[in-house]
Amino acid sequence: MLDFFPSRVLTVYLAKMFFMRIVAVLAMLVLVLMMLDLLGKTGDILAAPGNGQGELLTYASLRVPQLVSRFLPYSVLLATIITLAGLNQNSEVIAMKAAGLSAHQILAPLLLMGVIVAGVSFAFNERVVTRANATLKAWEAVEYAAIPDDPATRANVYFNDGNDILMAATAAGRGARTVLTDVTFYERDANGMIVRQVEGARATYAGADAGWRLEDTTSFDVATAQTTTAPALTVAPGVELGQVELRRVDPDAETLPQLSRSIQALRSADRRTTELEAKWWHKFSGPLSAVLMPLLGAVAGFGLARSGNLFIRAVIGMALGFAYFVVDNAALAMGSFGGYSPLIAAWAPFFLFLFVGETVLVRTEE
Repeated sequence: MLDFFPSRVLTVYLAKMFFMRIVAVLAMLVLVLMMLDLLGKTGDILAAPGNGQGELLTYASLRVPQLVSRFLPYSVLLATIITLAGLNQNSEVIAMKAAGLSAHQILAPLLLMGVIVAGVSFAFNERVVTRANATLKAWEAVEYAAIPDDPATRANVYFNDGNDILMAATAAGRGARTVLTDVTFYERDANGMIVRQVEGARATYAGADAGWRLEDTTSFDVATAQTTTAPALTVAPGVELGQVELRRVDPDAETLPQLSRSIQALRSADRRTTELEAKWWHKFSGPLSAVLMPLLGAVAGFGLARSGNLFIRAVIGMALGFAYFVVDNAALAMGSFGGYSPLIAAWAPFFLFLFVGETVLVRTEE
């Protein structure tokens, strides 16, 4: 065992205590928030024909991973304060310091558990949360009707072909396998006036410079006021696959490799990627906030409990932790419109509060 850690028995004792409190606080937060969320969403879910209890359970199964991911750092913060305040109240911190342990050695098992939680959180976000986000957003887009087979399905999309507009209720699939459903094509003149409207049940990509092949089409000519039907019709040659692929990128619903490919594609199309790059870096810095929380909440565990300042110290620890989340969100917002570079937007709050927490700990206890 390295000198940075206390004895093996004490390390296991503190880490186990900390872990159990993280789980308890997280379960409490997720349960309460899930119940409140269902109160607001149950009416919308049951309003869709055929929906019942099964769909409510499906919604809960998709929403719980989001809540776990979002509130895990808060749970680590609250668990830190509860753990250290309890140790301080029972004079266990005094006993450990009397045995020659420094404040950093007392916090070492908590920091180690924070590293483990950060690793689990990163894997959970990549493997579970991204899929839940994609599926839930696709389900919400169809107003809780049948869940699309492809979670990447996008609803109510439209594309420009010069003055013409191609609209579709949904867009599913990737690349040349992209399928548009409930399609409407508006052909407009130079003044923007509609000269022809074409509707089709389904559209597939017909190839470069060819456009999109609509099936079961109905065309309405504005000048003649005549309606014609055709089994197939090709329209919108200017709407390329790149325009369809890059219409909207949701960083919360894409894994790191997927988001990397989306950013590269946007760059090749001379599209702005600042916000997505900040989100890409935040996929690393976000989970690492679990390592930061024991340091920010450590102020609650030191100092004399009998001095009557334990509650004030706990409040200070909570204030430092919540201040980090406020600054982190503000930095991401600044990075999204170019105020900060993506790297600074994602990592500056982490290192800023790392130095703040370390300074507070050293100045008060070491």
